[in-house]
Amino acid sequence: MSRRAAVVVLDACGAGALPDADVYGDEGSNTLAHLADAAGGLDLPVLGGLGLGSILRLAGVPPAATPVLHGRLHALGAGKDSATGHWELMGVVPRDPFPTYPRGFPSAVVAALTQATGRGILCNAPANGIEAIERFGPEHLRSGDLIVYTSVDSVLQIAAHEDLVPRAELYAACAAARAIMRGEHAVGRVIARPFAGAGGELHRTDGRRDFTVAPPGRSYLEALAAAGVPVHGVGKVPELFAGVGVAHRHAGATNAAAIASTTTLLSGLEAGLVFANLVDTDQVHGHRKDVAGFHRALREIDSAVGGWLELLGPDDLLVVTADHGCDVTTPGTDHTREHVPLLAVFPGHGGRTHAGPMADVGASVLEWLTGREAPDLPGDSFL
Repeated sequence: MSRRAAVVVLDACGAGALPDADVYGDEGSNTLAHLADAAGGLDLPVLGGLGLGSILRLAGVPPAATPVLHGRLHALGAGKDSATGHWELMGVVPRDPFPTYPRGFPSAVVAALTQATGRGILCNAPANGIEAIERFGPEHLRSGDLIVYTSVDSVLQIAAHEDLVPRAELYAACAAARAIMRGEHAVGRVIARPFAGAGGELHRTDGRRDFTVAPPGRSYLEALAAAGVPVHGVGKVPELFAGVGVAHRHAGATNAAAIASTTTLLSGLEAGLVFANLVDTDQVHGHRKDVAGFHRALREIDSAVGGWLELLGPDDLLVVTADHGCDVTTPGTDHTREHVPLLAVFPGHGGRTHAGPMADVGASVLEWLTGREAPDLPGDSFL
């Protein structure tokens, strides 16, 4: 079959608390609805026309007159971060939660990191990334020690100034950390966080890289690869799957770059899957509780989706969804355990509603591109 599919993940755009959200301290969270209220209404004519306001009540986004297939999806396993969210979309269910470090990493881990990198460690505590750089950046520049921090998610993040620690060295340090964080310390992701600037003007650069633990099971990406379907990962998608099942990597460190890569692929790709992550709603705005910036990023995405719709043909499937939430109105700055929205554009969608596990996305993509099912994987096609 010579068909195309695109799955676009709006990072952190959750659509209401999951039933077990209270276990995560996220009861009552609803990223999109609370963002809409805080912004005084969202201006999203394209996504609204597809049916975003038909999924849940959103100030400024009324229910669509003729929506596409739309609904909410839920996770089957534990977690509320990008790795587990993207895995769930492609049929990998993490049954056990990854380790977290609310008191920082134990001394044995710190010692191993110091020995492996040849540099000391600063911070070693849960922290907002921007605040960690602002607080520890001056000492980092004086001492050369690495800024190592975590969050409520299962991550080990290493920040370093690009003039002091070149990206190649930072990536090598993160690769060494990934090798250390195994067994009982197998965090979901080790993340490189390069930054630049001077004085009080320190800022992250676009050199982020995720070193993700390999998915704990077979995914729909591997089923596609086995069927000879090329999989194109945009942004951090290849890293989130540790490269497993992703044949081609495309730039997407920012929304602008990811939108450009996705547009190029949809303009010229003849067949295959485009699996794209749009990170700014999470990385740049969600964690900082930046309501205006979050809304601005969504408006830019809305415009991009309008352009992609014009590139779709009768053999194309477009899915717009998310991986978790990051409610700008809740205490703290971390992800929230939420449903994710689903908008699916394909011939014959008929405006139906759909509710199910996130794995339904992977099942639908496999059916659309190959006509096959994968009985060993969770999820049912919504086509």
